[in-house]
Amino acid sequence: MKNFLYLLVLLPAIVLAQQGQIIMNKIDIKPNSRLAFNGTLSQGVLLHDLSWAWASNNACFVQNRKEKFNGNHVFFEGVIPKNSDMEVTVVPKDPSKDLSIYAFQTSVFKKDMVPNLQRCVRCEADWFREAYYVGKEPQDHTRTVQNLIAISRPYRVVIAVVGAEGLTQGDFQIIVTTKSR
Repeated sequence: MKNFLYLLVLLPAIVLAQQGQIIMNKIDIKPNSRLAFNGTLSQGVLLHDLSWAWASNNACFVQNRKEKFNGNHVFFEGVIPKNSDMEVTVVPKDPSKDLSIYAFQTSVFKKDMVPNLQRCVRCEADWFREAYYVGKEPQDHTRTVQNLIAISRPYRVVIAVVGAEGLTQGDFQIIVTTKSR
């Protein structure tokens, strides 16, 4: 019994040590603007638990696409101004690097964060799709999330750039575009 109690106490610490400390890059999002921010995957962290993403209260990406989100995660946090639509594009400096992106919205009063995200207002994701989809343009090396919307009040947004297929190295730029509704 004593060993079991030690395991209960030590297991969360071991998991946190393996995942590393999440660093949040704060960004100042302006209405009607196009802003660019640089980042590098080597400053991100691995998230071993991605089950929050396919939970119905988040619905960010499906479980059979988890390999597109299993590399290092680099996080950016800002506030979408009210009456705004936002789009975020990630552009790898090396076009051969396979990056994915997701962004979720919560109330500005909540600081929930993955992998303990209980629920969010909206989550959008983009990754490399091996198949061609009718009505969709063929993909290049960029990934874009759209439909991040704030209508009558501002919303907190967390943007994550992720290495696909376990990628942990690579420089990138995110371009955040906001337009008034």
